[in-house]
Amino acid sequence: MDYPEETKTRKEAEEIAKVFSRTKEFTDAMTLYRCAIMEIETKLKVLNEEFSLQYDRNPFESIESRLKSPTSIVEKMLNKGLEINVENMEGELFDIAGIRVVCSFREDIYKLSDLLVQQDDVLLLARKDYIKNPKSNGYRSFHIIVDIPIFLSGGKRHMKVEVQFRTISMDFWASVDHKLKYKKQLKNPEEIGARLKNCADTLSELDEEMEKLRQSLDVGVE
Repeated sequence: MDYPEETKTRKEAEEIAKVFSRTKEFTDAMTLYRCAIMEIETKLKVLNEEFSLQYDRNPFESIESRLKSPTSIVEKMLNKGLEINVENMEGELFDIAGIRVVCSFREDIYKLSDLLVQQDDVLLLARKDYIKNPKSNGYRSFHIIVDIPIFLSGGKRHMKVEVQFRTISMDFWASVDHKLKYKKQLKNPEEIGARLKNCADTLSELDEEMEKLRQSLDVGVE
């Protein structure tokens, strides 16, 4: 049976991942990534509590974390032409550990991310502002990749974590867009894409108006 190239890559990745994910090196590495996620989550929750005490409101509405699946990890390394091993996984992939922070207002995104990377043990590796510079399909979000140390019985290890900041409307749009991408046999993909882009622009205008309203009520962070 013939498969499209993308499907072939996915099937190949699935087979390799079955073996790779059972190795001790892989399971040990994923444990370290989970620990790194816990470190960043703790820092964000502390900042959330501080905001609540000082300003009587919280900067974010929710926080979620995820680890990239073994198949997705292998697929990404295959696409990069990398040998499948933990050294390349840790050295070349920056989004294995991910955290998504959903905020009410855009200015809270920038404030919270600045406070996070200003901490002494957090090293900012990369920043992508898809709010000020949205993707062509309308996607908006603020991404940072940070290096965070975790302390183990055998010593300190530095791990990379990707943190995505979105407003509620950005998160809603991204969720719908993701679901529609996996719909099979769309009859009019170009029309759907254009309508999604229009929705993204409308939601961006809503975010801007809500932020102006909050500022007019003088309930923001000074």
